[in-house]
Amino acid sequence: MRDEKGLVYYDPYETEQQEWKKQQGKERAKQLLTIFSPIFILLLWEVFSRTGILDIRFFPPPSAILSTFFDLAASGLLWTHISVSLYRIAAGFLLGVIPGVVIGLLMGLYAPIRHFISPIVMALMPIPTLALMPIIIIFFGIGDFSKVVTIAGSVFFPVVINTVAGVMNIEKVHLDVAKNYGASPKDFFFKIAFPGALPVMLEGIQMGQAIALLTIVAAEMMGATSGIGYLIWTSYKAFMLKEMFVGLVLISSFGFLFSLFLRGLQKKIVPWR
Repeated sequence: MRDEKGLVYYDPYETEQQEWKKQQGKERAKQLLTIFSPIFILLLWEVFSRTGILDIRFFPPPSAILSTFFDLAASGLLWTHISVSLYRIAAGFLLGVIPGVVIGLLMGLYAPIRHFISPIVMALMPIPTLALMPIIIIFFGIGDFSKVVTIAGSVFFPVVINTVAGVMNIEKVHLDVAKNYGASPKDFFFKIAFPGALPVMLEGIQMGQAIALLTIVAAEMMGATSGIGYLIWTSYKAFMLKEMFVGLVLISSFGFLFSLFLRGLQKKIVPWR
């Protein structure tokens, strides 16, 4: 900048403002690209379907899928499937996350517990939860609870492993200071381990919600009479592909919305990350 005498001088405030505006411009550009990419794919899909490049029998245009969505919503059938699936997802997610966090914190804090539980976790983790569905059905029946347990089993492992990793990554100096000041086990659990492991723990929870959505679709294809997975499977078997795509789009939308919610929560809880 120049002063009244024409001399050039440096204004740190103005430079900071310019940098901030550039940063804001970059963030807006990223947001526009994020919004534009799915719209671009949908437009291509619509054009290719309408022009015959894609076989309309297997890839109905998005406009036809949207019309089918409104028809199903107007009939009330869609809301029944959505409410059932959301209940199973929420219940299974909580049933997997809460024990996963508690056991993960205990494993991270206490070596005997870690050495006792780690072999069990390592042995069961590679087994797909869906492969255990016959055993789950034997124990819990074919009702909603078996679906909830299946989702919980899928969510539990990434949460417990990330929670243990979060506790193990806490700097030893924090633990030493707590010991020197006579911190109780309760203080260690809630004031040291939990906040210290929170950033890595939230990554495990984020992974868990994605796995919950994958699991609910597969679980509802087996021994269910309602839910989005049931809608997808029965529509496919009846070659009602518009209805099938409605279910697929719903699962995709839920995954996107849940991810946004958890990332927003992560920014609020651990803003330094």
